[in-house]
Amino acid sequence: MLFAGTSVLAENPTTEGHKDGGQVDTKTEVEEYILHHIKDSHDFNLFSYTNDAGERKHFGFPLPVIIWTSNGLTTFMSSEFHHNDDGHVIVEKNGMKFAKIHSKIYELEAGASTVAFDDTHHATNAHKLLDFSITKSVVGVLLIGLLMLFWFSRLARQYKKKAIPTGFGRVLEPLVLYVRDEIARPNIGEKHYRRFTGYLMTVFFFIWILNLLGLTPFGFNVTGQLAVTACLAIFTLVIYTVSGNKDYWMHILWMPGVPILIRPVLAIIELAGALVIKPFSLLVRLFANISAGHIVVMSLIAIMFTLKKSLGVVGATGLSLVLSFFITLIEVLVAFLQAYIFTMLSALFIGMAVAEHDHEHDHDEHGHEVPDAEDVRADFI
Repeated sequence: MLFAGTSVLAENPTTEGHKDGGQVDTKTEVEEYILHHIKDSHDFNLFSYTNDAGERKHFGFPLPVIIWTSNGLTTFMSSEFHHNDDGHVIVEKNGMKFAKIHSKIYELEAGASTVAFDDTHHATNAHKLLDFSITKSVVGVLLIGLLMLFWFSRLARQYKKKAIPTGFGRVLEPLVLYVRDEIARPNIGEKHYRRFTGYLMTVFFFIWILNLLGLTPFGFNVTGQLAVTACLAIFTLVIYTVSGNKDYWMHILWMPGVPILIRPVLAIIELAGALVIKPFSLLVRLFANISAGHIVVMSLIAIMFTLKKSLGVVGATGLSLVLSFFITLIEVLVAFLQAYIFTMLSALFIGMAVAEHDHEHDHDEHGHEVPDAEDVRADFI
């Protein structure tokens, strides 16, 4: 249900915004706003504005707050915080008091009525809670998950009827074939690629569509959340760890062809690479690129505020629109590229785990060896 919230900023300058009605026009305010924007949120705010009375109006959707407190599970709607994020709005539930500080929910100590802060603005009489809330990123994940389920179920029914895909299926079909024939098959090999193609397609489309969603005015930054990219990386880690064959683990734990004294050292290095470095590279690459892209786009949009004194309103706005338009076009390419890279590396790691070593190569009709997935991986590395 759409809600409209109100914050009276002129009466209390310590609440969200400033005495100027929540305007963001200085360099410091712009930096704080951008960093706040790319974080996850407990409510879904579509847009805000300040009316003539100095009241900050918010339009959006409240989301469920689900937290584990000292008295067990507690739930309420995020609208009870009234969009406050600096701990000055206290919510009382089941005899406990809660405050939201920098997108984190805190429980106040018994007897406390307000949050006390130290010199570094850390709460001294409140502690963080286990947070299971349905945040804006969770809404994005569920939305894209349901859309993918609908789109691909419809595409599968069309394939089952041997009909030519129609509608959005025409867009999905060439991408499905691309992931299967250009990513899964050459990196995993003919013998095993079918087992993992479904996962690779899911990861590719999930990341790609969420990256595109992050470029819309709705404010989604799902793939720019470290928790989301970490989960995706852990999925890949579990798959290639569980699917690893005897040759894979032999090359990790007891590397053949090297002196025996060197093998334990190599085992430690290989285990660190397989269990830490590979998933870490997956999660950091996606998180850093998407977050950096959003920061750059919003920084260019902010030119219309930060340079309006030196360039004038028209000049600053025009420069901001031109630069942000071109960088957004680049971000559309980056959205696809990051989905491709994550999927390609996942296929590569899985292929290394299921590869069969010391095998004979197939030969073509002229007697030449046909490169297989192991050869492709070696060339790629």
